[in-house]
Amino acid sequence: MSRALLAVLISAVACGSMCAQENPAANIQTNHAVTEADGTVRMQRVMPLPKGLSPEAKAWLSRPAGDADVPQTLEQRRTMLDKSQAQHRDILLKMFEVTVRDSTVANVPVREVLPKDMKHPDRVLICLHGGGFNADSGSYSESIPVAAMTGSRVVSVLYRMAPEHPFPAGVDDVVAVYRELLKKYRAQHIAIFGSSAGAGLTMQAAVRIKQLKLPMPAALGPFSVPAAMDDGGDSRSLYNTDGLRGYVPIATGKLDNAYVGSTDPRDTVLSPLYADLHGMPPALFLTSERDLLLSSTTMLHRAYLRAGSDGRLVVFEALPHCFWNNASLPETREAWKYMADFFNQQLSHP
Repeated sequence: MSRALLAVLISAVACGSMCAQENPAANIQTNHAVTEADGTVRMQRVMPLPKGLSPEAKAWLSRPAGDADVPQTLEQRRTMLDKSQAQHRDILLKMFEVTVRDSTVANVPVREVLPKDMKHPDRVLICLHGGGFNADSGSYSESIPVAAMTGSRVVSVLYRMAPEHPFPAGVDDVVAVYRELLKKYRAQHIAIFGSSAGAGLTMQAAVRIKQLKLPMPAALGPFSVPAAMDDGGDSRSLYNTDGLRGYVPIATGKLDNAYVGSTDPRDTVLSPLYADLHGMPPALFLTSERDLLLSSTTMLHRAYLRAGSDGRLVVFEALPHCFWNNASLPETREAWKYMADFFNQQLSHP
């Protein structure tokens, strides 16, 4: 019997939602679910916000939102995210004392983030930004806090992206940067991390580094990670990048056709869930309950444990995909601390 697809129709009512006159969905007062012969579930749920969230998170998640599908061209998406990253940069540079400069490593463009208080000049962290493998949604927002809070140099890799450059171009760029940094830094003082697509690249690069028999980095940070390109698990049917808010497509087929290209979706580098994860570096898996990659992150964490590797998992309540890019949330500052503490712990060994 083939695995059943969970297709969901969800109406979520959050604290501070619009009144029934403005939002007919507010009239929904009951839960229901219908299970079909093939296991598909069609359901409706009323979901108030948990009381334990910070006031900032409650306000953020209570912004009015519809569920219309608003298509966006790749050019529009990249322009929007580039503007967003510039805004993140400006906000974070007011919060953290770091210097950011554009450079190259192994002929790959990078952003170097150097903390004013460089506590660990013998360490380097490689940041791989998110953005669905086709745009930049984290080269500043994911690297600046980690650099400042670890007191370490961060190299944020501007790897080649789909659709112009499908897999394995991005992985090749990361491995090239890693090889070059090995000339200056000991592997025990290097970590690789990223969010979303960047988390996927983190694990893909680590599997490839192991295949090449290069020294393994000291730590990995797969924060909200796609485990495999052939299936994203139940959470892909429940959530979008904004959690329960907005349009959620029915999940079918490969997760990202443009990035996968002609590669078998179960390729062990492309889909680390199917790789030999024995002997991998310690990893911190980070996700949240309304993250579209919640299932994927927890599946890969379990695979890590089955292989006998050191994997730690932190799951935040009710927050959406990569919420730690929102610098205004107390939960974000908590997540940043987990990241920094983990890297400082793992890279402290002689």
